[in-house]
Amino acid sequence: MSQKSIKRSVEEAAAIIGKTWPLYSFVTSNPLTGLEKMSFREAIQSAEELLQARVLPDVSMLRQAWEAREIGEEELLQLLAEGGYDKSPEYYLQLMASVKEEEKLNEVGELDRITVKWLTAFMDEGLAEWDIPGKEQGFYGAWRTLVNYDGEVGKIEKRALPKSASEALEYALTGVEEDAYTRIFQYHFGALPGWVGYIKHRTETNSSWQQAYPISLEDYLAVRLVLARQLELPLLPSENQIGSNAEVTELGLIWLRAWEKSWQHKMVHELVSKKDSVGHSDMRKDTPDAQLVFCIDTRSELIRRHVESKGKYETFGYAGFFGIAMDYEDLNDGLSRKSCPPILNSAYQVTESPQADKGKEKKDWERKNAVLNFWAYFLKRMKNMLPSTFGFVEGSGIFYGFYMLGRTLAPSYVKRNKFNEQESYEGFCEPEIHQHHDCETGISLNEKVGIVKSAFDLLGWRKFAPLVLFAGHGSHTANNPYGSSLDCGACAASPGRHNARMLAKLANLPEVREVLSREHHIEIPKNTVFIGAEHNTTTDEIVVFDADVPESHRDALRRLKTDLQKARETATLDRLGVFKGGITKADTNATHWAETRPEWGLAKNAGFVVGPRHLTADSNLGGRCFLHSYDWKLDPTGAALEGIMQGPMVVTQWINNHYYFSTVDNEKFGGGSKITHNITGRYGVVQGNGGDLKMGLPLQSVKQTDDEMYHQPLRLSVLIQAPESRVEEILNRNDHLKTLLENEWIYLLVMDPTQSNQVRRYGAKMQWQAMQAQDTMVNKNRDKKDRRVYEEITT
Repeated sequence: MSQKSIKRSVEEAAAIIGKTWPLYSFVTSNPLTGLEKMSFREAIQSAEELLQARVLPDVSMLRQAWEAREIGEEELLQLLAEGGYDKSPEYYLQLMASVKEEEKLNEVGELDRITVKWLTAFMDEGLAEWDIPGKEQGFYGAWRTLVNYDGEVGKIEKRALPKSASEALEYALTGVEEDAYTRIFQYHFGALPGWVGYIKHRTETNSSWQQAYPISLEDYLAVRLVLARQLELPLLPSENQIGSNAEVTELGLIWLRAWEKSWQHKMVHELVSKKDSVGHSDMRKDTPDAQLVFCIDTRSELIRRHVESKGKYETFGYAGFFGIAMDYEDLNDGLSRKSCPPILNSAYQVTESPQADKGKEKKDWERKNAVLNFWAYFLKRMKNMLPSTFGFVEGSGIFYGFYMLGRTLAPSYVKRNKFNEQESYEGFCEPEIHQHHDCETGISLNEKVGIVKSAFDLLGWRKFAPLVLFAGHGSHTANNPYGSSLDCGACAASPGRHNARMLAKLANLPEVREVLSREHHIEIPKNTVFIGAEHNTTTDEIVVFDADVPESHRDALRRLKTDLQKARETATLDRLGVFKGGITKADTNATHWAETRPEWGLAKNAGFVVGPRHLTADSNLGGRCFLHSYDWKLDPTGAALEGIMQGPMVVTQWINNHYYFSTVDNEKFGGGSKITHNITGRYGVVQGNGGDLKMGLPLQSVKQTDDEMYHQPLRLSVLIQAPESRVEEILNRNDHLKTLLENEWIYLLVMDPTQSNQVRRYGAKMQWQAMQAQDTMVNKNRDKKDRRVYEEITT
């Protein structure tokens, strides 16, 4: 036995567990990230066996989709025939339903419960009033010191317990063959994947809590395996625990693929049937009154349609962190949080400072905020401290009774949106950008220019309106532990308005514009003003941060705000289906503390369209598609498209997989029901009074009812309008992207403007497959013109 072989086995076994993100920065990510080098089929089979999880849509979901005609008969029959299945779809639905899933006996339930008890006590991040002693020793060290006080475990001679976790693992594995290590570790990681995922998150992010009170995967295994030895429980389950039914798995994959192909055909037909196949840019010949840049988020698809219908407006889609890899320091609590995709390292720190002549407003706000924070702290202490608990509750009962009644009957009045109260410092402050973790050092002019130029390049944007809004998005809800899951995924579950305001400020700087003009031939008119804004996805309201907009633009801005309010009204009607009082309903959803579904977030996401706006402008995609602006003719080297594929495409795949797995097995990969949630440690929730830490979205975020699905669990289909050869070159330079496609974690469709916008689907080993003719109707009259344009821009 060697420490090296144990360490190697720990790393190998941990690959089956994704990270569990804390509630305050809940990032949607693929829970099987570590298995993406396997094919989708192999990965779900491993997860099914090792995590004892469901990994494919169950029969009830498939039947709902089949009866709603979301699964096309032609696609399904073709795939069934290719798999050697010649009976009717109904026959196979009944066959899959008849194969009942046998329950696996949990032989180590007691071990799970005791392990969770220790993890909960040790990993608390400030919710508990009293900490367990010795936390600074680390998880194994603290447990070793205190375990003899745990009556459920029994007496353990402290001298018999090794001093380090690695030595304890050697002790627990005495007599076990080395080739069984990985299997044992996988089993014990899979028993509590939520807790293990949060340990992975803490170790990889090296948070302040991790630095003060360290815990590692080796610590977890050492405690758990020593406990198993002490309680005389098996290190591996009995061999009679069942595996999956191979035929049901194969049929489930066929039905899933048929569902996905049906969606692809529907999406492609919607896009090409209304278009004239033009290869030109969708920029209008005449300048619009205003341009608005929204996040690529699926919820932006709806609001963009409604904004465009209200006037001479043009919209774009761009990843909601607006190209600024930053951390943001919030004035409300002084905490700095990541505000860019988790796959990026933060390069910058953004803080707030008062605008010129606004120092008094900032001081007044700080005094008010200090009072509010004190009362919040005081009330918490009174409720939680042992000497005052009972007296405080009894004495304040009448007050809380009326308060609870008000929040129930008139939530919009009692619970005002904190965005309009505490976070209103945006009205007198402006963002300042610094080097990361160095608020004294600004960034160079070249860096500022690079941030702005990168945004314009990826958007394919060269013509500017007098008013340009960068609209980040955020969700504002009450009594919602999962509130951050509704914020911007590209901002690491933070609202995107901070990034939007920062980009607007950089784009307004005269020195930045001068360099863009002189060195990059990007001409921004002198009368163009960039403004930060926020799209509230719960209420459809767009708030404009316009404190420093010049007087010359005030009338135009007032007209824009009026039209944005009209867009809100119709978007709310469209989204909620409420013909009267839609805005009131949306506001109530945002403020009612008993509302389990304040909004649907990114549920139903299934597609990602990369191309100019004219591809989607006339289509209602039902809020199912991410939309990223891109003009292939303004990107002759393919650098902008490569950036989109490396970043936003991967992030949307994470989001899509997170929703997929939270839907197919909400107990294992999701969050369970909100109704019985209990917050633990400030960072997570458990169901009821214990058990595994929930790692995904709650049931109410993916299902209409307990039995009826809302989100359709489909893998992401990406459609890019660009020359196919350019996409191939990018894939050949990026093995990770090619792996995702080869292993069927994601689908790729390319609409080639040099081939009459013919749509072809990526197949194994770069074998492209033409979509069905009736689903790729295009105007072939522009074929020669588009070929000529392509040759011109690539030579």
